[in-house]
Amino acid sequence: MTNRSHIGTISAEMNLEAARIDAVAQLLADGATVPFISRYRKEATGSLDEVAVATIRDRLTQLQDLDSRRETILGSLEQHGHLTDELKDQVLAAGTMTELEDIYLPYRPKRRTRATIAREKGLEPLATAIFEQAGSDPEALAADYVDAEKDVATIEDALAGARDIIAETINEDQQARSRVRDLFFEKAVIRSQVVAGKETEGAKYKDYFEWSEPVSTAPSHRILAMRRGEKEDILSLSIAPEAEPAIAILETLFIKGDGPDSGQVRLAAQDAYKRLLSRSMETEVRVSLKEHADAEAIRVFADNLRQLLLASPLGAKRVMGIDPGYRTGCKIVCLDRQGKLLHNDTIYPHGSERQAEAAAQTVRNLCQKFAIEAVAVGNGTAGRETQAFVEKTIDAKTLPVIMVNESGASIYSASEIARQEFPDYDLTVRGAVSIGRRLMDPLSELVKIDAKSIGVGQYQHDVDQFALKSALDDVVVSCVNGVGVAVNQASVQLLTYVSGLGPKLAKNIVAYRDENGAFASRDTLKKVKRLGPKAFEQCAGFLRVKNGDNPLDASAVHPESYAVVQRMADDLGCTVADLINDAGLRKKIDLKRYVTDSVGLPTLTDILEELAKPGRDPREPFEHFAFDENVATIQDLQPGMKLPGIVTNVTNFGAFVDVGVHQDGLVHISELCDRFVKNPADVVSVQQKVTVSVLEVDLPRKRISLSMRSRPGEKPAPKKKAAPAGKKRPADRAPRGKGSGKPAGPKPFNNPFAEAFKNANRR
Repeated sequence: MTNRSHIGTISAEMNLEAARIDAVAQLLADGATVPFISRYRKEATGSLDEVAVATIRDRLTQLQDLDSRRETILGSLEQHGHLTDELKDQVLAAGTMTELEDIYLPYRPKRRTRATIAREKGLEPLATAIFEQAGSDPEALAADYVDAEKDVATIEDALAGARDIIAETINEDQQARSRVRDLFFEKAVIRSQVVAGKETEGAKYKDYFEWSEPVSTAPSHRILAMRRGEKEDILSLSIAPEAEPAIAILETLFIKGDGPDSGQVRLAAQDAYKRLLSRSMETEVRVSLKEHADAEAIRVFADNLRQLLLASPLGAKRVMGIDPGYRTGCKIVCLDRQGKLLHNDTIYPHGSERQAEAAAQTVRNLCQKFAIEAVAVGNGTAGRETQAFVEKTIDAKTLPVIMVNESGASIYSASEIARQEFPDYDLTVRGAVSIGRRLMDPLSELVKIDAKSIGVGQYQHDVDQFALKSALDDVVVSCVNGVGVAVNQASVQLLTYVSGLGPKLAKNIVAYRDENGAFASRDTLKKVKRLGPKAFEQCAGFLRVKNGDNPLDASAVHPESYAVVQRMADDLGCTVADLINDAGLRKKIDLKRYVTDSVGLPTLTDILEELAKPGRDPREPFEHFAFDENVATIQDLQPGMKLPGIVTNVTNFGAFVDVGVHQDGLVHISELCDRFVKNPADVVSVQQKVTVSVLEVDLPRKRISLSMRSRPGEKPAPKKKAAPAGKKRPADRAPRGKGSGKPAGPKPFNNPFAEAFKNANRR
């Protein structure tokens, strides 16, 4: 049950009415998912979007964790006899985990410390007397505690033990910790130095060999980079402000005079800071910096992943997928419009002239036999060369040859999912299938891969893996449900992310489909094993049944609203299909007539929009992108060249852009545009098509510096010269006819489906 105080807390934090927070909390408690709540319960939540609903969900979890820790602390205090009414009130009033731990610190069972040893020697009364600073002589007081049997041989031994107790008391004081903590977060500096003798081994961390900056402004990517260097024993890190202001805070709080007893307290305060408090605060700052850096890195990864998952799909086309390679050849697969594997083969376009001629003939034959409408070529090794070969073989003007980012394809091809899907085929065939399917529908294919393996983030292996997985799962769920899923074509993996389903129900849906044929309606889903009323409520609106019994089954209109749509049709004397097909009829609908206690204007407005474009795919239409045909390797790049590129990753320090040379270039944040840029995501996004200028090429380190700023004197890539007659072509170039300087083989294949492809994209 939700703690009612949490509703008020979140309401104040988010500046939202408590009733809206409460509605979300109740829906979540009843098992509703974030996509379902934001899409189909707008009346209850006041039309809160997915971000707001997810924020409420996460904050409720944080507050519940705080309550759980609070209960544990109260139990411990009571068990050890420390709990008083005043202390209980403090624990119950604590609003953060840090505040709660500060209250508990003096009472928390701890290891044997210098202070506990001093207490065992009976020195606590001496420490208390000195700490009171009543003007007494510390040495005279200490003389009474000298006892060789208790290992207190001298007056100084007694005073040292007393200072240890005072130092621990100061360290555990809530006000002292709070003020020194504030100083650390405001003024601390993170310093990085190379470990002696690790200069060569840690060359990639050279920028951090002698580095310092305020923790208050240190960006997340530098924090994570330095932490990684420290973890690899290349760098040593320290975090602290100047010691004097911190010690001054403690002296202000605890020094009451100028006498000898205050002098002892001053020494204890200095020791408390240097030995205890500074280390404790550095640990807290480290943890906080890591949490914030993780959160920022996860946010960047999640944003990039969303853009990648929502990349434009080519759609249902007959596709040839090619996984390129040199020595082992190129794996070719032919897929039907549903992505089913029809044929696979291996060609060697980059081998001998005879192999190249045979490869060209194979490509033409397969395009003809399977009526191929588009070719997808992986962008890995030999990708550009294979693309050029295919374009010359089949004439890219009539049949598009498209480079596809194959990041993570190898992960899929070796996965259990791929083995189950293609048990009789090897890794290379599975990889080629994945490449082809990614062109048809990136979302449907990428959900089969662990999102962390896609590689569109920064330092994703260094962040909290549980938090990363949770955030990325949220993104995948959001994208899948935002687009909608055709239940009769969807894989188990895609169905798994549909609201209310999960792996078991997804498998049951596919099993039912395999046994009984395609679903004729959404209502048929109720026959699926273990898919009960609650699961149906959650998933039905996101599943699409195309060409089914009810035209609304292909839309995002939830079955619970079918009766409302039928009333609209009845009132106009037409069918539901007429409402979908006739904009004039829809204009006659007065939504206010259909408002009820459970269905309000937000839902009715959504219904009307969906009737106008039932099942509309929110993704952008597919556009063919091509790299500069004169640039294929990093050696081809020259400073000043102006090239087309596609953004592959966005980080806090800039964007990585693929210009077609097997190595992404970096557009630093300062080079993204002519104005100041605080956040690269405000300027670019993953999969965005851009034009870049080459600034610098570092061949030994394979680093490319790019710019998107306008500069005078930019030049396009120069046209390459044809190879001289009789001279052998380099291995990274498309094969040529012997001594002719022309493509080998007969005339390119003309694709009879090219016009259909163009028209589909216009739509």
